[in-house]
Amino acid sequence: MRIAVAGGTGCVGRLVTDAVRAAGHEPAVLARSRGVDLVTGAGLDAALAGAERVIDVSNVSGGVAIGAARSTAFFEAATANLLRAGRQAGVAHHVVLSIVGSDRVGLGYYRGKRRQEALVAEGGVPFSVLRTTQFHEFAAQTLRRGPLVLVPRMLSRPVAAAEVADALVRLAVGTPAGLAPEFAGPEERQMVAMVRQLLRARGSRRPVLPVRLPGAVGEGLAGGALLPAGPGPRGRQNFDEWLAEHGTGRTGA
Repeated sequence: MRIAVAGGTGCVGRLVTDAVRAAGHEPAVLARSRGVDLVTGAGLDAALAGAERVIDVSNVSGGVAIGAARSTAFFEAATANLLRAGRQAGVAHHVVLSIVGSDRVGLGYYRGKRRQEALVAEGGVPFSVLRTTQFHEFAAQTLRRGPLVLVPRMLSRPVAAAEVADALVRLAVGTPAGLAPEFAGPEERQMVAMVRQLLRARGSRRPVLPVRLPGAVGEGLAGGALLPAGPGPRGRQNFDEWLAEHGTGRTGA
């Protein structure tokens, strides 16, 4: 089976591409470096030729720090183009990676993800949306150059990105599920504690400054709005295990 991976050269996309191959299928990577622009649609029709499934893990540069307008513009354009080209190519299942709690926390970035989910649900291609919690890798993504590390007060249930990649592929080759059960990690953790633990593992003494975001957003992040709301599949690897395997890289420390 030929499975197209939108955003297949990114952090998660590379793992999904590997998981597609490991499952015995043929990946088709959709990325600008491969001649495909999701926002304009350039190169997309040719890249989707023969694809039976699409897994969309594409993302806008800047991640969760960007505003609603930029997030929504990206996900509207990319999703509309993927759906149009998918219908033309005869794609039988369109799978999207989304975020647990994106419908409960008012971050601008999350507004774009909600719009993406809505477009897929209305797009005329059988679909599945897999909402997951933050990846273990998110702790490293909070690190920036400078004397201090600013970390939002956030209660999460972090999950290994590699396990999410495997779950997306299993979902894609199966029957479309609509909104699938939420996928989360095995244990609850405070993001501030995770970042401190990561810095210690990297031999860094940079101080970590917890930041409570204002208003309802900050209340939601700190109060567990990003935790799964019901039962669902759970990852096996906890943060300590992930850190022992991957956490000693010093980029950004």
